[in-house]
Amino acid sequence: MLTLARIAEDPCTLTHRLESRDGAHLVFRPLAPGDAQGLADFLAGLSPESRRFSTFDGYDLAAARELCAAIARYDKLRLVLEEEPSARIVGLLEFSLALPPGDAERYRRAGIRLDETTDCRFGPTLADDHQGKGLATQVFPLVRQVARRLRKRRIILWGGVLADNPRAIRYYEKNGFHRVGTFTGPDAQTSLDMILNLEPAPGEQA
Repeated sequence: MLTLARIAEDPCTLTHRLESRDGAHLVFRPLAPGDAQGLADFLAGLSPESRRFSTFDGYDLAAARELCAAIARYDKLRLVLEEEPSARIVGLLEFSLALPPGDAERYRRAGIRLDETTDCRFGPTLADDHQGKGLATQVFPLVRQVARRLRKRRIILWGGVLADNPRAIRYYEKNGFHRVGTFTGPDAQTSLDMILNLEPAPGEQA
């Protein structure tokens, strides 16, 4: 079974190369300990609007170092999209293998019982100049593959998706997510809970 420790020891197990629709060559790979500066540049470059949709504890080198220091230490798996040959990080894709009680309770009220053995949380963030170009949709089959290799059967959105972010909602629905319900976050903003049921992929490596 694929574990966070195994991924940290051998990042190549989840590394893929792809070409975006506009011809850019990219690497999809696990976040590495040496990525702190590149990740800091990525976070610092996010616009205020992107920061509203994808919130982090910080957007500087200290925050990036904390994310790199957390590799294989907790319940999070973070992957990056990196341009070649510049090595610029242009995307951060986060999985959480733990389910907060608040999330479990919201889904329970909607008639869905979450289980950490089969369910995970997911949240993507792209650099502003890579948004709206189909890259997130192009990468999503790899996201599905990662979840399956972690033995997950369902994906829920990490923190939901803001109700006033129609582009993101369309993206999730296009990729098979279904609406579960709405909730109001600590910031008084309305968000949607959404869930994706993963179908087995024949021949996919476990």
